[in-house]
Amino acid sequence: MSEQVIHSKSINDLLSGMGLEKPTHPLITIIDTKRLSYGEDTVGMRFSSDLYCIALKDSSCGIDYGRNHYDFDEGVLMFTAPEQIITVNKPQKLNQVKGWMLYFHPDLIRKTALGEKMDSYNFFNYEVYEALHLSQQEQNTLTQIVELIKSEIKERIDNHSQQVLVSNIELLLNYSVRFYERQFNTRSASNLDIVSKVEVLLKDYYKNNELIDKGPPTIHYLADKCNLSPSYLSDLLAKETGRSAKDHINDFLVEKAKNLLLSSTDSISGIAYTLGFNYPHYFGRLFKQKTGKTPQEYRQLN
Repeated sequence: MSEQVIHSKSINDLLSGMGLEKPTHPLITIIDTKRLSYGEDTVGMRFSSDLYCIALKDSSCGIDYGRNHYDFDEGVLMFTAPEQIITVNKPQKLNQVKGWMLYFHPDLIRKTALGEKMDSYNFFNYEVYEALHLSQQEQNTLTQIVELIKSEIKERIDNHSQQVLVSNIELLLNYSVRFYERQFNTRSASNLDIVSKVEVLLKDYYKNNELIDKGPPTIHYLADKCNLSPSYLSDLLAKETGRSAKDHINDFLVEKAKNLLLSSTDSISGIAYTLGFNYPHYFGRLFKQKTGKTPQEYRQLN
């Protein structure tokens, strides 16, 4: 695999690199995937950009997003954020893959309500195997929105263009949130297995004295053990339990702290160190945040 990353700073750079005509709008474009082809000489090449991308594919697209590869069935929606790496893993012929790719530059949504809440759309940080699988009706809904965007780009750029484009992108993302919630619901049984696994991982971490050796477990640690991205794991836990991955970790630490406060005579500092806190006042702050009492107050009242 090539170590070099070919980077596109703009929509124009992106289209030029793909051998496509210049854009009709400088900050947004829609690419018909049937128009894309990759030869043997492209396999292994890595690409990144300063752009957001939302892509709907209906079959294996020959591209790795991030560190993982997936041969997609019909109707899979993928999201990539600026600076993420895309790798071509096999050749692709013209008209081989049906779908669309919507690229837009952060400047399009800067200083808008959407720009301020882009970080809340966690699926831009999901791994490729956590992509959104769509029904035909869901595909049609999103494609209709993309057609509206395409029409706006092609036919008019005026004082209303940015608002219309941003509103449609936001609508597309909000539908994606709804469809991801449906996917979480339909996978509820397997999700509950992951919830149980997280609880076991936390207990084992404590039993094996890893709190003392390594400090409190991180979201990345739990996600890696579950073979998920941190963002996806946190969203899954929030959907199933109403608590994020960070909440699960902190609640576990506080429950262990309660047991130690009542079952031992160790100092508050000693208990803090046992639970992996290098600084006791961080432990005290977390404990009070979760219980409404300081560790000393909790011990005296119980």
